[in-house]
Amino acid sequence: MKGDMRRKLEKIKSFDEERLQIMNLSNMSLESLPKFSIDLAIICNLDLSNNNLQNIPESLTARLLNLLVLDLHSNQIRSIPNSIGCLSKLKVLNVSANFIESLPKTIENCRALEELNCNFNKLSKLPDTIGFELINLKKLSINSNKLMFLPSSISNLTYLKILDARLNCLRSLPEDLENLINLEALNVSQNFQYLESLPYSIGLLLSLVELDVSYNNIRTLPNSIGCSKKLQKLSVEGNPLISPPLGVVKQGLHVVKEYLCRKINSSHENNHKNRSWVRKLVKCETLNRYMRRKQPQHEDDDFDLDQYNSINCLSTQSPDFLGMFSPQRLFSRRRSSSFG
Repeated sequence: MKGDMRRKLEKIKSFDEERLQIMNLSNMSLESLPKFSIDLAIICNLDLSNNNLQNIPESLTARLLNLLVLDLHSNQIRSIPNSIGCLSKLKVLNVSANFIESLPKTIENCRALEELNCNFNKLSKLPDTIGFELINLKKLSINSNKLMFLPSSISNLTYLKILDARLNCLRSLPEDLENLINLEALNVSQNFQYLESLPYSIGLLLSLVELDVSYNNIRTLPNSIGCSKKLQKLSVEGNPLISPPLGVVKQGLHVVKEYLCRKINSSHENNHKNRSWVRKLVKCETLNRYMRRKQPQHEDDDFDLDQYNSINCLSTQSPDFLGMFSPQRLFSRRRSSSFG
């Protein structure tokens, strides 16, 4: 193997420096890297995959100033050097199938990065601000790790097309996913008992074509999925679904969408009725008169209408706010002096 490595290095040296672009040292059972006598600034693609490397020297990555592709997959690497941040032109980084527990914060300096593959590692978290910095990222593969949460900054990756976060321990997803306007494929399957719900924003992803949430602990799909116009593939098997029921799911995606759309429309109708009910009460002052006639049934149940603000503007409030003024809540005996 050492002879093969020498021949590869000699061949690389024989190239004219202006033509040298790729250095392939993969599948050589390397446990450490040799000292390079060439100028590493002329390398644009470095493949060190399928070796036995345990670490990458800080001095090496600091010299790869024009590197576009770095492939380190299938080694025994436990950490990425902080000098990775020097690779300002790096577009593809593959560190899959290693033993990496965390990514250095300096990776955020690789702002040209378009593809990041960290599959099959031991990641328990991602840098909190990674989404604010890697703004050109198009593919993020982080499956088969130990991630419990994705940082909220992920929602700032507006160029992201593929997000693969299956086989983790995810408890939830960021709430404002709708900002991922170019996301076409989202896979959060096989987080098993940990992932129990999906954010409403998942149905507001404008470009989403494939959604895989199979083998989780999800009971209810967000109604917003019924509005996903481009969604063509939805995988939900392996979940204890109640809404939509299994009978609906078996009929296919179009039936699921129709079911969820009906739920949305029903919700809108109920909200409209609530608004109409309050408008009528305010207009004829029925509520005020009813409250003034109502006598407390117990001495400690005094109900003083003057302690409450006027409801004359309720008809312009949100449905959640209007729910505070349902007949059941308004006319029940209360001990407090404000609506909770």
